[in-house]
This record gives sequence, structure tokens and C-alpha cells, in this order.
Amino acid sequence: MTTCSFQTSVAVFALIILHVSALDTFIAAVYEHAVILPNETKTPVSQEDALLLMNKNIDILEKIIKLAAEKGAQIIVTPEDALYGWKFTRETIFPYLEDIPDPQVAWIPCKDPHRFGHTPVQARLSCLAKNNSIYVLANIGDKKPCHSYGSRCPSNGYYQYNTNVVYDTEGKLVARYHKYHLYSEPQFDVPEKPELVTFNTTFGKQRYLCTTFSQSIPL
Repeated sequence: MTTCSFQTSVAVFALIILHVSALDTFIAAVYEHAVILPNETKTPVSQEDALLLMNKNIDILEKIIKLAAEKGAQIIVTPEDALYGWKFTRETIFPYLEDIPDPQVAWIPCKDPHRFGHTPVQARLSCLAKNNSIYVLANIGDKKPCHSYGSRCPSNGYYQYNTNVVYDTEGKLVARYHKYHLYSEPQFDVPEKPELVTFNTTFGKQRYLCTTFSQSIPL
């Protein structure tokens, strides 16, 4: 595994107070950290090794999600590629992917982790949201089987999507978005159509920036 030195590894944590209306506010947290990256390889690792790496990055997220909740944040946004990095081919990213269902299935992975197959990453993210009573937005990879005889279906029989997911305070999956405008991401497919994804929260829809503060946290 590749990682930065402790001297240069810092986590940047920001709390943003937003106005929903003249009387109501909520607090959002935005977070960034030096991602623990996999060793560069041209061959795929096992699912077990992929999960081991992702859990190391989720260990970092777990601490900051708890901190955000303790400071009163109602939602936290974590960065793109925060679980496994970005230097992959279609083949080497595959062990890091999970099947992410449509949120309409009303699924709480923390309570039912095997409902949609092998989904340990989704289960852990769901539990972090549930156990800390905070909305969690995270970026992971989705895989969707397709018919190999289809005109667009990749040769391995799967579409692979760069995906954002959101879990509510009960740990329920409430949003899934497949990234449409990819930037130097040969490991992922472009969805057939761009998606417009929204989700409701317990703290309102209309919002604008009021004030922010941030801190750097040594890892």
C-alpha cells in the first residue's frame, strides 16, 4: 500500500452552517484526506485485498464522521475516490466494486448486508450513518451486469460506474448517482443518459452558504 508520511498527511475538515429559511439552519461537514492508495499493479488484486485497503480508508472516515456528528453536523460529504484512489484499469478496479441497487428498494445495508450480494462497504457506510445519526455522502464504484451480446455492453459483461451514494440517519440508502462527465477514468463507463438525482432530508431542501470554519487534523 502507498501512503504519505505522517508529517504531510493531514485531514481537512470544514463545518458549513447553511440557512434553510429565515428561522431554520443546518450544519454540513465537508472532508478531505490523503487517501491510502493501492500498490500499482497491472493485474487485479483479490476482493479480500481490495476490501482491506478500503477498510483502512473507511477507518479514517469513521473518525471524522463521528467528529462531525459530535460537532452538530447533520450531513457530511466525503471526497471522490476516497476509498481506493484513482489509478486503475477496467480490470484492476473490478475487485473494488459492489452492486448498488436503486434507492427505491428502501434498503438499510447496516441491518441487511446480504440482501444484494457481497456489499461490505455499503454495509459499513450505512452503519456509520446510522450509528452517528448523520447523513453520509460517499463515493464508491458500482457494477451492473449486462448482456454481452448488447451493442454497448463491455467485454467483461458489466457496466462499471463512478458512483455517489447517500445514507440517511437510519442508514437507509436514499440516493445513487452515476457520474456522467468522466475525466481520465478508463476504469468506468459513461451512463447511457445523464441522471438528475435529488433526495429529501429532515432538515430541508433550499439552502445557501452562511458561514464556514475548518481545521487541519494530523493523521
